[in-house]
Amino acid sequence: MITLLSKVTIVATGGIGNVYLTTTNPEIATGDGVAMVYRAKGTIENMEFVQFHPTSLYDPERKPSFLITEALRGYGAVLKNLSGEKFMNRYDSRGSLAPRDIVARAIDNELKIWGDDHVWLDCRHLSKQGLIDHFPNVYEHCLERGIDITKDMIPVVPCAHYSCGGIKVDINGQSNIDRLYALGEASSTGLHGANRLASNSLIEAAVYAHRAAIHSGPRLGELTFEEQIPLWDYKGTTHLEEMVLITQSCKEVQMIMSNYVGIVRSDIRLERAMIRLDILYEETERLYKKSLISKKICELRNLINVGYIIIKMAQNRHESVGLHYSIDYPRRTSSEF
Repeated sequence: MITLLSKVTIVATGGIGNVYLTTTNPEIATGDGVAMVYRAKGTIENMEFVQFHPTSLYDPERKPSFLITEALRGYGAVLKNLSGEKFMNRYDSRGSLAPRDIVARAIDNELKIWGDDHVWLDCRHLSKQGLIDHFPNVYEHCLERGIDITKDMIPVVPCAHYSCGGIKVDINGQSNIDRLYALGEASSTGLHGANRLASNSLIEAAVYAHRAAIHSGPRLGELTFEEQIPLWDYKGTTHLEEMVLITQSCKEVQMIMSNYVGIVRSDIRLERAMIRLDILYEETERLYKKSLISKKICELRNLINVGYIIIKMAQNRHESVGLHYSIDYPRRTSSEF
């Protein structure tokens, strides 16, 4: 959502989750705010730090993905692979209670080793009434999908959840573009560093919004309104005859990002992603220039822009830190975060 007040612009939201195949984000989270500010030469930072929640309900037919709270593992639920093995202790001594990024990487590795689509979250050994009382939403939602968590294991898979990066802002939420403010997930405040802490999102949404309102308020009196804005020039453009050109390209972007720029990365994967995304960029720009403007084609352009930024920033970070993990640079080398 973009709120435009002549010379004062506030970018209100900007989730990027739909650049990946599975996400907890709503369908509108196509990185529009970040992409538009990037094209306007605003400063974008830390986009390589994408948080993947380790346990979303595996259901490829439904979007957004339903989140299986981490509190369920805190309550005693255990992760298992499809062979029934409790695999987490091979990755971390804390087992299923390891931090979110470690669990997500472990599940990702299990899926790649065995070629499976999901792993299991097993609650069957826990108190039935305790599960129902403490996790009523999870219990009811899974039951609607034919899964009784007191009797059945829950199929789970990591999915894109949150972006730590975005439009770089100061303590008042203002970007390096004068009178351009960015709030929420569109912004990069520095509060998360390289690995998101969930409670910091409340500060970004409430405190930064409050400060941006205070800072921009006095400037509203300076507003002037352009009355002679020319109409959009549609000359030379036509209706898109095949919507499949957009929908297929969108799926390709999501496949590229999920397969090559996901939880675990490498130089060769990032290079391959960039080459393939560049082809989609060229195709989409040609389509954009000759087609009548539509919501879908604008969202596709923005997804491609966001994908490019994530890849480029991931390529430039030669270390593993926070949510960015590369098999070519497995250790942290800087003290930036």
